[in-house]
Amino acid sequence: MFVDRAISQSKGTRYKWVVLSNTTLGILLASVNGSIILISLPAIFRGIHIDPLAPAESDIFLWTVMGYLVVSGTFMVSVGRISDMYGRIRFYNLGFLIFTIGSILLFFTRGQGNLAAIQIIMYRLIQAFGSAFLFANSAALLTDAFPQNQRGLALGLNQIAGVGGSLIGLILGGVLSSITYSLVFLVSVPVGIAGTIWSYLMLKQLGVAKRNQRVDVLGNIVFASGIVLVLVGLTYALVPYQGAPMGWQNPLVIGELAGGVLLLILFVPIERKVINPMFNLSLFRLRSFYAGIIAGLFSSIARGGLQLLLIIWLQGLWLPLNGYSYAQTPLWAGIALSPMIILFLLTGPISGTLADRFGAKLLAFSGMMLCSAGFLGLTLLPANFSYVVFVFVLALLGIGQGLFVSPNTMAIMNSLPAEHRGVGSGMLNCFQTSGWMFSIGVFFTLVIIGFSGDLKSSLENGLIGAGLPVRAAGSIANLPPTAALFAAFLGYNPMAHLLPHSLITSLPSYTGAVLLSTKFFPSLVSRPLMQGFHLAFLVAAIMSFLAAVCSLLHDSSTKGLKKA
Repeated sequence: MFVDRAISQSKGTRYKWVVLSNTTLGILLASVNGSIILISLPAIFRGIHIDPLAPAESDIFLWTVMGYLVVSGTFMVSVGRISDMYGRIRFYNLGFLIFTIGSILLFFTRGQGNLAAIQIIMYRLIQAFGSAFLFANSAALLTDAFPQNQRGLALGLNQIAGVGGSLIGLILGGVLSSITYSLVFLVSVPVGIAGTIWSYLMLKQLGVAKRNQRVDVLGNIVFASGIVLVLVGLTYALVPYQGAPMGWQNPLVIGELAGGVLLLILFVPIERKVINPMFNLSLFRLRSFYAGIIAGLFSSIARGGLQLLLIIWLQGLWLPLNGYSYAQTPLWAGIALSPMIILFLLTGPISGTLADRFGAKLLAFSGMMLCSAGFLGLTLLPANFSYVVFVFVLALLGIGQGLFVSPNTMAIMNSLPAEHRGVGSGMLNCFQTSGWMFSIGVFFTLVIIGFSGDLKSSLENGLIGAGLPVRAAGSIANLPPTAALFAAFLGYNPMAHLLPHSLITSLPSYTGAVLLSTKFFPSLVSRPLMQGFHLAFLVAAIMSFLAAVCSLLHDSSTKGLKKA
């Protein structure tokens, strides 16, 4: 644990800006790498010659997308606690180094097929482990370095880098992958090397650890195991099982989720009995802490699904319907989302400054109410929307998130005693990452529930109407809903993927041209797919509203906290 010492010496000096710039760079880098892969997957899989929609490659696809989140979410709390005990700067620097090593290994990955894919997955897991150190310590380092009346701005800029990085990654991935997929991996290498050297040379410890502390080995093992089981269960719930469109009925998924929840429940009594617990549960007596954590969780659930669904909507429906080729959709999907990203980046620092002066409660509440209104707006849009109207809805979402993130983080970190800031920051980021992964599972499930009812009839009738033989149309219409979603997500033309080459060449040239056109598949699936989207966006609106309600509970009181 850390006691405040020498912090006052840093206030009013340039050192606090060194901490802000370096931690913001670290969080930005880690966040960009969490999302850059999403929009770059088509180029990456084409580059290593893998068909991610083939049944044998489903694990490759899932772990390329989800592995980074599983590892970073699992270790954040443990890393935060250990950093509190043995030195936040030490472990933050180590995280930068580990992340950079993973980035270098990724860039030098060569080869094709499953071997190259497994290497990419493993090196991204190394990156994710390093990012856990960065996420767990950044907010704590800033809270140590900045006086209380400037923490809103500092934490706001840092958290904006975290959330904004996940959005920037979408644009950056689209641009770089349109040139070559290796640039997606190269972008982190020079920045990681420079950031690692900078952090080792410039950052200094502003507190001293209390002696005679022990690592809570049992608590760390139980918590990490529980989180891993839950996140892996959510990952494999996306895989079809025995004819069902998703894997929620898979006994393995049920066992993983149940086992993970059980371990997390057992974590509570274990922590109550440990002399030096991994996480001091009495922190939940702080109203701003638990209110901010829960509000951040609800916000993350809403925001996590938003990114994926908007990418699928743009790449699979709107852009092809407006004449863009599937090869172009990743780039233009990122560009289409840029208004939301720009407004978020502009609003975040302003909200942090306002939170320093006027408090967090009303700003965080207003931000989440705007997000709720934005999600409700998305439920009203058709598949082929007017982009002007779409930008207005994106503006609500961008401004809303910008108003919420900085004040909510400031309220959480200001409520924590100095010796608990690392683990508190780790818990905040762990909840947000877990919420993002939970939202992926839940939102995909909701979309498929709305999607699967009319999908088969829409496909079969459309294929027959286009001139495909009845038997072939019936076979293709049995396409699993998840395969259609993943095809749209990856920017593939599903018809080119599903129709055998021999069948295409046997059809009249006009029929083949219609079936393979960019507008054919999205025209067939837009109605059932939008039913699923609207259901998911409605749930996101409810999550945002719940986050707004939790934000009203913010309080700066620290009464009731047990002395560590």
